[in-house]
Amino acid sequence: MNDFDDDYSTGIVFADPGGRSSLRAASRRNPRNLPCPTCGVPDVLTPADRRAGYQCNACSDRDEGFGY
Repeated sequence: MNDFDDDYSTGIVFADPGGRSSLRAASRRNPRNLPCPTCGVPDVLTPADRRAGYQCNACSDRDEGFGY
């Protein structure tokens, strides 16, 4: 888990900048403590990810044809 501080005044902080993932970086105020709504794996989403309607990277990669 990263120790990035959420500073939404400067923009969104991604967990994997430049990568395929759209998941947000975890921090003290945005912990990675929620399950994926698709596969149920625990602790893969942050509250910001949930608000955006995201699923985990493995499910997203599978849906986008990356072979998972």
